[in-house]
Amino acid sequence: MPGVGRGDGQGPAVGKLESQIYCIKYTLFCFNIVLWLFGASVFALCLWICIEPGFNEWMSILQLQKYFIGIYIILIGSLVIMVVAFLGCGSALMENVKLLYAYIISQISSFVLGLVGACVVLDFSTYDSSIQPLIKDVILRLMNNPQHEGSREILRMVQEGIGCCGADGPMDFLNLNKPLPSECRDSVTGNAHFHGCVDELTWFLESKTGWLAGIVLASCMICVVNAVMSLVLIQAVKKEEDESVTYKN
Repeated sequence: MPGVGRGDGQGPAVGKLESQIYCIKYTLFCFNIVLWLFGASVFALCLWICIEPGFNEWMSILQLQKYFIGIYIILIGSLVIMVVAFLGCGSALMENVKLLYAYIISQISSFVLGLVGACVVLDFSTYDSSIQPLIKDVILRLMNNPQHEGSREILRMVQEGIGCCGADGPMDFLNLNKPLPSECRDSVTGNAHFHGCVDELTWFLESKTGWLAGIVLASCMICVVNAVMSLVLIQAVKKEEDESVTYKN
């Protein structure tokens, strides 16, 4: 006895294929909802980092604006992801082959943009990354210019606020034959801070961008899954159309 596809008397093969298409497109729909939520979360985190009171001023004073390059790339990528997620939902539900191809291209673009953004932001915010030589250069320059009131005040703010001493530690002051400033010491114990400002500032930046990079990389993975599912859906829709024509003939 012949099976029923969409209620139009189609054969069992077409009916089975239709149920598979139904499963794929609603799975793709759900994945796009998750992707949109990830995109919104990434956008909110990037916005918070960019407008957080005091943080921008610190980065500007220390001349570390390169840190924001990756943040801006990810910010743009998150907007693209949120728009693309809507395209994915529509193209999947409509089973529109052309829209699905456009969606696959947009997923590949989102994947590349997210991966580049995550790599750049990690390269300017993690231990042993490109940000550490920049921080060290700034701190040493401030230490070597104590006669300038502005430099002295900035160094004091950094060491006191972060809880660090020198670029690599207290020995930096001793090597320069300079007295250890009071802000280099713990206010409770009186002992000098063990870690230098290079490490402490890097760990501070890591704590701000670790979750961001993790969510971005998870979004990239979802983009790959969505692209593969879209390709499978395209093949299934084309096969269903061919089998429908064959069955009618």
